[in-house]
Amino acid sequence: MESNNSRSFFGDFKKYLPLLQNLAGKDFKLKYRRSILGIAWSILNPLLTMLVLTVVFGYLFGIGRGTYADVPDFAVFYIVGASMWNFFSEATTGSMTSVTAAASLIKKVYIPKYIFPLEKCLFALINFAFSLIAVAIVMIARSQFPGVTLVMLPVPVIYCLLFATGISLFLSAVTVYFNDVIHLYSVVLTLWMYLTTLIYPLSLVETWKGTSVIMTVVVTVIKYNPMSMYLTMFRDVVMNNTWPSLEQHLWCFGYGILAMLIGVFTFKKLQKNFILNI
Repeated sequence: MESNNSRSFFGDFKKYLPLLQNLAGKDFKLKYRRSILGIAWSILNPLLTMLVLTVVFGYLFGIGRGTYADVPDFAVFYIVGASMWNFFSEATTGSMTSVTAAASLIKKVYIPKYIFPLEKCLFALINFAFSLIAVAIVMIARSQFPGVTLVMLPVPVIYCLLFATGISLFLSAVTVYFNDVIHLYSVVLTLWMYLTTLIYPLSLVETWKGTSVIMTVVVTVIKYNPMSMYLTMFRDVVMNNTWPSLEQHLWCFGYGILAMLIGVFTFKKLQKNFILNI
């Protein structure tokens, strides 16, 4: 029964795939319209952010100067992780208002409503692909080159895409009924970022474990944070030349499937009355 429901939920996906591609292309053009540098901002933005944070954390805080074995070079450590984090952040943030923003179109013609959050995830994936150019520039400049493990690069991306899509479906459905979710999620996303190993290595926070009950809980949350796991796997295959373990695959894939199940279930339940609330 559940299998049939899942097939019916995505039953029109192939039919509306051209629309999905057109919407993503439209968003891409709108983002860089009237911009002098245009698409170059997809590369410059992570580079400029990396330069600022390298000064603050890489030098002032000592991360990446040999203090922590996990971060021999903070610039590379940050930009590799940031490319994945920005992909997730952009996908979920953009998806929140995707259904309400398409109200005029939804009221005129039948379109599977999940197309709109999926399009935002696809758009974020395209921007992520361009951000990899910035990653390559920094790694070459710092004389760090990926090894054969680079062939595994699509795997953590697919895992993170599953997770981001599930979260996006959930957020886009709930936002139709509760607009406050937009403001709340911005706070949650900021907290989430600081609880993710984006600007610090896990080895740093693990030194806090055991100092108090609260710090032990914080370290555990950071360690098993889905985004920490996606960033770790991505860094392993891109910069550490390390093959992901079976445990990493199980955790990352499991988080992705769980998010998809929750997202699809929530979207299916709430979409029936979208038309009355948008």
